[in-house]
Amino acid sequence: MRRMNNPGRVIGFVNAAHFIDHYSMLIFAAAVIVMGPALGMAYSELLPYATPGFVAFGAGSLLTGWLGDRWSRRHMIVIFFIGIGASMIAVGFVQTPLQLAAALLAIGVFASIYHPVGTAMIVSYADRLGREMGLNGVWGNLGVASSALVTGVIAQYLGWRFAFIIPGIATMLLGAAFALTVVHEDRKGTKQAAAQARVAKEDMWRVIVALLIVVIAISTTFNAVTVALPKLFAERLAGLTSSPALLGVIAAGVYVFGAMTQYTIGQLLDRHSLKTVALPLSFMLAPFLYLAANLSNLPLILVSIGMVMGAFGQVTVNDAMVGKYTAEEWRSRAYAVRYFVGFTAAGASVGLVAWLYQQGGFATMLHAFAGLCLLVIAAALILPHEIRTKAADAA
Repeated sequence: MRRMNNPGRVIGFVNAAHFIDHYSMLIFAAAVIVMGPALGMAYSELLPYATPGFVAFGAGSLLTGWLGDRWSRRHMIVIFFIGIGASMIAVGFVQTPLQLAAALLAIGVFASIYHPVGTAMIVSYADRLGREMGLNGVWGNLGVASSALVTGVIAQYLGWRFAFIIPGIATMLLGAAFALTVVHEDRKGTKQAAAQARVAKEDMWRVIVALLIVVIAISTTFNAVTVALPKLFAERLAGLTSSPALLGVIAAGVYVFGAMTQYTIGQLLDRHSLKTVALPLSFMLAPFLYLAANLSNLPLILVSIGMVMGAFGQVTVNDAMVGKYTAEEWRSRAYAVRYFVGFTAAGASVGLVAWLYQQGGFATMLHAFAGLCLLVIAAALILPHEIRTKAADAA
């Protein structure tokens, strides 16, 4: 008899994978503060070495999403765990900037597996799409928060190399557990139908345009904020502390608010239409980014909480939109396109952060992204009203 997967166990592993995906991509953003002096390079010189990895994070999703649909989502997640774990360990042993770029590129390549494949698995196994999307977002952004915190502590007490090696070993062990307990998925289930909704056929172009605008603007801003926040806090919180470990704790606390926002937004999406939730949320980012440009110490921390709440909440809306409007047999490819566009734009944001920082520091950078996020309001306004299916109402 064919062994069946326990939905709760599968979703648990996929949530852990989301945690690792974001954690691994942001170790460098926190470690670069101490890596620079060790390698004899300035922050603005070292940061661009992460760009190929962030580009691969998005570009690779087209291939990995296709493989998830046509081959096996389960097998792709096994490759994700083992590959990204080995790549993190490799960064811990680099000796030259070129080796660093290659190892960070490998992290990006394997990290590109998670979003198109893992998000599609969540939709397939979820009883309540909004709740599970929200919880999955919490795990991903706890990965963001923990990366700043744990990397700061490990780098301070054990050195920056162990900040990559230790989580790499833990990830490979988790991958082994996943491989032993989760079997290849059954694609014949109909559970995901209960999560679907639709819009009028003539309004679908509005959904596509709104999604593209929001994905580009939010992905670019989200990545810029998460990459820049450790350095921003190191510069602007000097009146409170200069300890890397304590700065990591503060950054982690800010990110936790963003993670909790994703859970709340997920719950709201089970009760209300996308437009009802997305419209008020769209007004958060631009004002908070603009205010943060000239703040420091405690006021900066409070405004940063608003920034991450706005950015992280939008990510849940975007993912739920794709999950609601796509069919099971090509859902990984739909997410692949969504993440290809989003993460390719996000990859470009790393170089943009470095360039804007050189031009006028973080004030110039934050003002620029505040202007970009005005487009998010326009996108929310053009979203059409949703027509819920009978299956969705029953759920």
